[in-house]
Amino acid sequence: MKFPHLFQPMQVGHLTLKNRIIMGSMHTGLEDQDQGFEKLALFYGERARQGLDLIVTGGFGPNPYALGMPEHAQHSTLYLPEQVDQHRLITEAVHREGGHILLQILHVGRYDHGSGGVSPSSVLSKLSNRSSRELSHAQIEQIIADYIHCAQLAREAGYDGVEIMGGEGYLINQFLAPFTNFREDQWGGDANGRSRFALRIAQGIRQAIPDNFVLSFRLSLMDLVEDGGHWNEVLQLAGQLEAAGVDLFNTSVGWHEARVPTVAMVVPRAAFSWAAEQLKQAVSVPVAASNRINTPQVADALIAAGHADMVAMARPFLADPAFVSKAIAGDDQAINTCIACNQSCLDRIFTRQQVSCLVNPRACHEWEWPQDKTAKPLAIAVLGTGPAGLACAREAAERGHTVTMFENRARMGGQLNLAKTIPGKEEMGETLRYFQHEITRLGIAVKLATRPSMEELQGFDHVVVATGVVPRRSGIAGENHAKVIDYVEAIRSPGQIGARVAVVGAGPLGFDVAELLSHQSTADEGSVQAYQQEWGVDPQRQHRGGVKKTEKAGSPREIWLLQRSKSLPGSQLPTTTGWIRRSRLKAKAARMFNDVHYIQIDDNGLHLSIRGERRALSVDHIVVCAGQEAHDPWSAKLQAHNIAHTVIGGARDAHKIDAARAIREGAELGRKL
Repeated sequence: MKFPHLFQPMQVGHLTLKNRIIMGSMHTGLEDQDQGFEKLALFYGERARQGLDLIVTGGFGPNPYALGMPEHAQHSTLYLPEQVDQHRLITEAVHREGGHILLQILHVGRYDHGSGGVSPSSVLSKLSNRSSRELSHAQIEQIIADYIHCAQLAREAGYDGVEIMGGEGYLINQFLAPFTNFREDQWGGDANGRSRFALRIAQGIRQAIPDNFVLSFRLSLMDLVEDGGHWNEVLQLAGQLEAAGVDLFNTSVGWHEARVPTVAMVVPRAAFSWAAEQLKQAVSVPVAASNRINTPQVADALIAAGHADMVAMARPFLADPAFVSKAIAGDDQAINTCIACNQSCLDRIFTRQQVSCLVNPRACHEWEWPQDKTAKPLAIAVLGTGPAGLACAREAAERGHTVTMFENRARMGGQLNLAKTIPGKEEMGETLRYFQHEITRLGIAVKLATRPSMEELQGFDHVVVATGVVPRRSGIAGENHAKVIDYVEAIRSPGQIGARVAVVGAGPLGFDVAELLSHQSTADEGSVQAYQQEWGVDPQRQHRGGVKKTEKAGSPREIWLLQRSKSLPGSQLPTTTGWIRRSRLKAKAARMFNDVHYIQIDDNGLHLSIRGERRALSVDHIVVCAGQEAHDPWSAKLQAHNIAHTVIGGARDAHKIDAARAIREGAELGRKL
């Protein structure tokens, strides 16, 4: 077997599992919908059918206010007996496929975006910009009882156990950390007082359900906030929880408000498995490592090295429901890898939208996206091999159509070839690798450096125009000056760019270019150590929360990042990763200006006014990142020849085009053809 350590049996409580993989908890948005349980049953059932043996649900609240969304209490909670039958839809679907499933019990505490929520002490939440309400002793006792009652209902609903969410800055974690617990009564003070809430919940559940019921605890190994928990306290709590009857420690790192990225693409793979290993050495029950584990190679290696007994992966099962079955077969190149972009998952959760996946738009839409073969195979031509064209070709060929792709360049990939060269976006190369694998597997013909004739295209039943975008010109006087280049040229040949650079446009493209040009290559580039130094992670555990001062980053260039809009530079960046990108550029002393009026470009550089003050930037180059325009040289000709065709992706509409929209449009068309 290619991954022998990953596919060893594992004993967790009363369960003997076939492999060491846990599908970790993640909210999908389906929990909040009418008929959401039917949809969740399909979602989880498909993944169990593909070899997953242990699944943890998204967090369900033990009372109507636990998730801060009382309007969804009938869906996102489990506290009423009449809710049990809905949950049985999920457990029965997973059990039919031979898998096991735990219900995660979650109380968000002060992470309530609506009211500010409750917490051990009244504290302002940076996420909601509201202060929480301090819990009374009676309210604390009631919440403990709610957890126990929820676990009893979960057993009645057929779950194989529960997971107590004790990390990521939620209510239990808020009790554990001095950062949010200033109490001086029995629920605060020293580490014993601050851990009492967590222990009482675990003890209460185990006493209420002593046998044949897995009790997992999601334990924060490091909070990554100042005045968070100390490592000695984490170890002490772990020992107490094990004595209380916890069967599994499913580890986590970081609070949602932490200024250290933990699940984004900039984080090295398995960046925190070393912390899981430290816990593993201190307890006798299984320990699962988590965070940025996205391939079977990484998972198998960290288990082989003794870092953990198991691995917890959540979003990789959005990207590919067949992750386990492909890994068992040794066909890891067929896995559609999670690239940790956050665009269609975490970004949507934080805006209360239904989750999906950039690389797999079928995720969380399984009920409306069947995988049956077409009854009428067509001959389809796809013009363009960027993300939209690749997704369309793969989906159409999967359905049984004959697909030929045409690309006028010498290599396929389109904008993916640019994206994967940006520091922190290297994982985009995995998406291109996956599509290349699928082209071979499905027998898709690819004709590179080829522009088909109308006569050739008339031989197809349908033509898909997926020719993407071209850079938009700046419109600045003197834009044809030798100092001016567009973002495509800058990304392809950064070595030609001088030491002083003005980047026109501070949207996603501008940040991509600025990050590339400010990047300083080092010997340990991409390593866990380099990541720890950049973001102030303390591997020696000397500081509370596991954070220390960051180390200054250098830049080989002086960079001015400019935008016409009065909004702050980077305000268009995605919710959960935008702050990361802004922080990285600020650390490299990039100068960012908004409310810019461009006057002209000449031998002296870029003339402009910033908030009414006229200036001249003496720069070597001006890189134009002023957006994109649709590139469709085909539609008019196809229409004139009465050839059936559809335009997708950036070629259809370049406004705010990104890989998520391009892949979704391509896959949806491929399914419907």
